[in-house]
Amino acid sequence: MLFSHLIIQPDKMAEVKLFSGTNSEYLAEKISDYYGYSLGDRDVKKFSDGEMQIIINESVRGAYVFFIQSTFGPAENLLELLLMIDSAKRASAGYITCVIPYFGYARQDRKDKPRVPISAKLLANLYEAAGADRVVTMDLHADQIQGFFDIPVDHLKSEAIYIPYLKKTNLDNIIFASPDVGGVKRARAYSQYFGRDLVICDKERRKANEVRKITVIGEVEGADVILVDDIVDTAGTLCKAADALIEKGAKSVRAMCTHPVLSGSAYENIEKSQLTELIVTDTIPLKKESNKIKVLSCAKLFARAIRNTHEYKSIAALFVEGK
Repeated sequence: MLFSHLIIQPDKMAEVKLFSGTNSEYLAEKISDYYGYSLGDRDVKKFSDGEMQIIINESVRGAYVFFIQSTFGPAENLLELLLMIDSAKRASAGYITCVIPYFGYARQDRKDKPRVPISAKLLANLYEAAGADRVVTMDLHADQIQGFFDIPVDHLKSEAIYIPYLKKTNLDNIIFASPDVGGVKRARAYSQYFGRDLVICDKERRKANEVRKITVIGEVEGADVILVDDIVDTAGTLCKAADALIEKGAKSVRAMCTHPVLSGSAYENIEKSQLTELIVTDTIPLKKESNKIKVLSCAKLFARAIRNTHEYKSIAALFVEGK
């Protein structure tokens, strides 16, 4: 019988090599510090027309190779990751794992209208075709994206970062909220863990990135509300949700969003909003600082995931207990 893709078992005794993409070095360096290994030596050269060439400057033959790269815009980050995978595969790497803290194009996970691509599925195909043996990522926009792959996918949860942070806050009357119906599952995980109420902000869009109206479903009078989402892009939804919650009687509104895409007028929207605080992780670097934005690092979580992957230990052990 012929198999289109054979899943190779990694060698536990193989040497570990960590490499970073160009625009994820800020995070990869922290991950490597927690892991206790230095980042591998590689160059990214560009021709005058912008074409890239990846050069790995050390042997990876038989090694357990981890490439750390978030695939936020521009698309060069994605192309660079694919080229790094191919270079390692052709250099006889033993096992190649893509560590993708922010999985770009995850919002395009289905056909929601005629004649559009399922881009997340296309990327899964590209990673596998390039030679990836495994993917480690966090807070995919939709859990079913794991099923787009025919290789193992370790899907980490930012709850392991946010829950310890929330336990240290002095907020007495917390209520968790989802900024839209699609994000209820995320917000419910927190409400169940802390034994708190859950409210839903039902949004009506005019078009992509433009919200016309938000209706709050649930009681928030006098509560410290925490909005939970995976991505904050233009921040239009979060800001309008904060307005609606304050109007319904909320004492304060904060938001926890894993991936700070923060495009367009996002920073301006946040500064002018009624949000007390926006808490994000460093899967994507901030374009500029803001007094309203707090960054929690995901580096330690990914370092532990890399170690557990290499040592055949459980990834589920990294999730928050008691959920």
